[in-house]
Amino acid sequence: MSEQRILGEPDAVTTPDHPGPPPADPPLPHPVEPSVEPSADPPVEPPARKDRRVLRAVLRWTAAVAVFAAVGASTAYGITRMERTDVPGLATESDGRWEYPTLTKPPLPSGSPGPLAESNKAGAHHADLRELVLPAPDGAEEDPALRGTRGWLKTDLFLKEYAEEEDREEFGDTLASHALRHIAARGWTMPDGTRTRIYLLQFNTAAVVDTLIEDGLVPVSSPKYRLRGAEVTLWDEDFPTRAQVDEVRRFPYVENGADGAEHVRHAYLTSGDTLALVVQSRKGGAKAVPFWQTVTLQGQLLA
Repeated sequence: MSEQRILGEPDAVTTPDHPGPPPADPPLPHPVEPSVEPSADPPVEPPARKDRRVLRAVLRWTAAVAVFAAVGASTAYGITRMERTDVPGLATESDGRWEYPTLTKPPLPSGSPGPLAESNKAGAHHADLRELVLPAPDGAEEDPALRGTRGWLKTDLFLKEYAEEEDREEFGDTLASHALRHIAARGWTMPDGTRTRIYLLQFNTAAVVDTLIEDGLVPVSSPKYRLRGAEVTLWDEDFPTRAQVDEVRRFPYVENGADGAEHVRHAYLTSGDTLALVVQSRKGGAKAVPFWQTVTLQGQLLA
């Protein structure tokens, strides 16, 4: 598996020392300056030379600022797969990561701010939400049912993730009363049997999403609504803090044991006007590393 990098990270540059052959002839001497009578006062540098030095310094700093600005602009809306060092302990080729394609955020409409920009008071994702769903990794078999109609999934299909009928009804009413706009989703199955489902739920403003969180959707002890196939689900205390995406709130859970048909991991993410649910399940045990990787990459796309 190829090493994964974050776009914009500079490569290390080394310059080998290649001493050249000694010159055949001694260098020409510098022109001899006319002698000047020593003075008690220190010599004063000509203003023209000092001005040139100041000008060169200003130009150097201006060039440096321009380079950093260019790099910042080129990486502002581009990301790749998570660096191996972003998750502690992932130092070998056989760490269990999946090979995702290089990720690039869709372009924003002209003049539109990003969802986390200070000027974007509503926290709106102006980019097409369907383009913000994490793509499937290499070797995955996609689930066409989760693509919905023209990329939008019906709410009742999303609610099938929850185990209890009364939970589905209650959460469905909550989503309707909070004016859920639409759901974009994607799902796939890996060769080892791990199934992934990702849902992005978009509302009118970030304040609506904050209300859902504050009303108890994601307690630290266990989630408010139990997922299908999961028995006892607890907070995932092992999720690496170094993999946290700035300004994207993350609420990860893991099933305590794997007594059911499948072992389930899931996480809620919030970014602006969007609430995301990432679910992974696998018979015999859903592995931690690909789950952490998937959640982190989805968070990067939403940031």
